[in-house]
Amino acid sequence: MAVVQNFPFAAIMLYLAGGVTCCVLRPKASKWVCLALNAIVTALMFSVLVFTVRAGESYVYWMGHFPAPWGNEIRIGPLEALMGTAFPLVMMLTLLGGMEHIFEDVEPDKINLYFTVVNLLMVSMLALIFTNDLFTAYVFVEINTIASCALVMLKYKSGRALVATTRYMIMSLLGSGLFLLGIVILYSITGHLLMQPMAAKIQELFTSGDYAFPLTVTIGLFSVGMALKSALWPFSAWLPDAHSSATAASSGILSGLVVKSYIVLLIKIFYRILGSEEILSSGVPDVLFVFGIGAMVFGSFYALKEKDIKRMLAYSSVAQVGYIYAGIGLGTKLGMAAACIQILVHAITKPILFCTSGGLMSVSGGSRKFDDLRGAGRRDLLSGSAFCVGALSMIGIPLFAGFVTKLWLTRAFLGRASWKLWAGIFALVLSTILNALYYIPAVSLLFGKRRDEQFAGVKAHPDAAYLFAILVFIALNLLLGTCSEPVTRIIETGLSVLS
Repeated sequence: MAVVQNFPFAAIMLYLAGGVTCCVLRPKASKWVCLALNAIVTALMFSVLVFTVRAGESYVYWMGHFPAPWGNEIRIGPLEALMGTAFPLVMMLTLLGGMEHIFEDVEPDKINLYFTVVNLLMVSMLALIFTNDLFTAYVFVEINTIASCALVMLKYKSGRALVATTRYMIMSLLGSGLFLLGIVILYSITGHLLMQPMAAKIQELFTSGDYAFPLTVTIGLFSVGMALKSALWPFSAWLPDAHSSATAASSGILSGLVVKSYIVLLIKIFYRILGSEEILSSGVPDVLFVFGIGAMVFGSFYALKEKDIKRMLAYSSVAQVGYIYAGIGLGTKLGMAAACIQILVHAITKPILFCTSGGLMSVSGGSRKFDDLRGAGRRDLLSGSAFCVGALSMIGIPLFAGFVTKLWLTRAFLGRASWKLWAGIFALVLSTILNALYYIPAVSLLFGKRRDEQFAGVKAHPDAAYLFAILVFIALNLLLGTCSEPVTRIIETGLSVLS
């Protein structure tokens, strides 16, 4: 075994050790430990990405070098390595971009706990990306749930955050329960928890026609469970309060990464266990497609009505998650590739918007209301300009990353000669128009002039970390928007290997 093949397991163990270490460190020391771990893991996973792309195949790593049932397995191919590289990179940049607000919004004696939670969150997300065992996936789904709820609740003396966390926890646990029921049914039918032997047994059952109804129910349980946890419309009522109530970095992490980790797991289950033909025969993709285009339209419509910048961004996330599920619901390789592209695009774009909204609020007396944010882009030119970049990407303007998603989704819709073609194109066009109708006025307002002198003379003084994070995010967005071919090729290869 090559040394590089040990890196995914090493990354998980590094974050576990970092979580324990941050518990006993002072706030500034825990901050540097967390940032250093994300930088190290990004480098490790990039080397794994290069290795798997060159090999053109996946490999299985036995933890402790013992096979199941005594040991556990993780599986890494090009797609998993790509996501494993993107997640710690985005986490590091989001923390840097929102660091000032973390130290302002979190109680001083709980800041080290905040970074402990971040490390545990990264453990769970990487485990969901790499795991080759369904029960292990459930364990880390629960860890992910607890850690992400803690990110919201750690907001300093915020009753709103406590209420939002409670709703978040209830809805997320409901999704976890449905997911666990699906695992129980599959285990009782197949006698396996590892993905590969479970997939072989399910293929036999589908061929013979045995247990057809329980298998269809299982597909529905997995889909609805992950839809609840990733805030797919109409299961998204909890998301605006949860994401808007958290500190800026937490909002970026939750929207950009956490909800995507559940979708990556669902994609793995569809490809690695259930099989594309079996999924299509169940009719579940049709339901996901309808919910996806519903999210694209209704998420954008609710965002259009918002007068609160963070709630607007949260509803925008509902719409963006809809793009992912619309691609998955097509039931084609092109649609799934478009969904994976959107996972990356949204991961590098939404943290820009949440982190810069924190900067814009800081020069507007801490208010989230658009009435008070008028002219904030003039007072904080960096945040205003970066917010504009994020907004243009979300609308889907060429040269920005969001355009790549809409281009691939259009190709995927045109590849289906059915009602999904017209429904998808209509929803995509309408959602894009609605995106423009709330993002462009928001940008105009941020650079408009105030009629009063309430914030006259207020100027932002961004620190080096914030400047670095925002500039790198913008560079990544433009790079993906103009040079997306290498990334899309990795995604297509990864999906082929995954299946």
